[in-house]
Amino acid sequence: MTTPWGELALTRFPEDPRDRLRAWDASDEYLLRYLAEREIPLSGTVVVVGDRWGALVTALAAHRPTQITDSHLTQEATRANLARLGVEPGSVRLLTTQDAPPDRVDVLLVRVPKSLALLEDQLLRLEPAVHEGTVVVGTGMVKDIHTSTLQLFERILGPTRTSLAEKKARLIFCTPEASPEPPANPWPYTYTLPESIGAVSERTVVNHAGVFCSDRLDIGTRFFLGHLPDVKGAGRVVDLGCGNGVVGTAVALANPAAEVLFVDESFQAVASAEATYRANGVPGHAEFRVGDGMAGVPAGSVDLVLTNPPFHSHQATSDATSWRMFTGALRALKPGGELWVIGNRHLGYHVKLRRLFGNSELVASDPKFVVLRAVRK
Repeated sequence: MTTPWGELALTRFPEDPRDRLRAWDASDEYLLRYLAEREIPLSGTVVVVGDRWGALVTALAAHRPTQITDSHLTQEATRANLARLGVEPGSVRLLTTQDAPPDRVDVLLVRVPKSLALLEDQLLRLEPAVHEGTVVVGTGMVKDIHTSTLQLFERILGPTRTSLAEKKARLIFCTPEASPEPPANPWPYTYTLPESIGAVSERTVVNHAGVFCSDRLDIGTRFFLGHLPDVKGAGRVVDLGCGNGVVGTAVALANPAAEVLFVDESFQAVASAEATYRANGVPGHAEFRVGDGMAGVPAGSVDLVLTNPPFHSHQATSDATSWRMFTGALRALKPGGELWVIGNRHLGYHVKLRRLFGNSELVASDPKFVVLRAVRK
């Protein structure tokens, strides 16, 4: 990536030489160019929210910025990119969306996320640290910045306007104003799952901002809950890409002897899964882990993996994530262990599973979704 301060070699995580997707886009370049051309003072506490792969904080490393992200993969990419640049460890502070933000923010740079809820939660969490002298600049592709995006900045921080578009990217300028009564934060959001949705009793669901379908149960999970395997005994089960943890919690409620591992690369998701599990008073044992799929799970240690893999990497449609999830499950499963997958019909997951496992069975289907089962030989 070419920046006003030189060229940077950046990669995504996990690094794959076959991956043709870049670790930055035109909105990152636009923001960095604006900061340099307008000679924006990057002094005091510089906070970067939503940096996709660490491109912004790597470029601004000399100013010792703080990165706030919901993504474990983003943190790992940032560490790798900073190390490649030779940045001294500790020069960039890496925080998650679940960590307490800095007490004072003098420069706030916001990479607009896909989720308006996540943006709302982060602006509300940062609002007490923003003062009338704080420089606030947002950035994103034109397709990601809507009237509702600007209204959110204005409602929480102060008057907001946008730049002209360049290379389909746009900047957001916000002038913070002191608010006598800041808006209340509605997140996390809690609702009740009725008995009719694959449940023997009502369940509580807790969603932190930014988790997929954060204000209701998505139709794919709804279908999956009605066709989960009948788990018996003290087996080890993984809810892979757990989201709000509804699937893993359903398994734990049905079989308290099972040990359930909830895994997701999103800090918001894992916090949601743990909150959902605790809210339902499950008597069994569970572990909650933020990570890259099945990485770190010992080979041959798992009896059952349940997953609804994503088929997007930010805005790009890609099967790389689902492929890593399937290969990770194959490695971690015991002989005879099973992988259960729900996905949209058109994604053709049965082909991938047959290539990896040598088998794939259709468990259930409707016009939109299929539930597939593959057995580790």
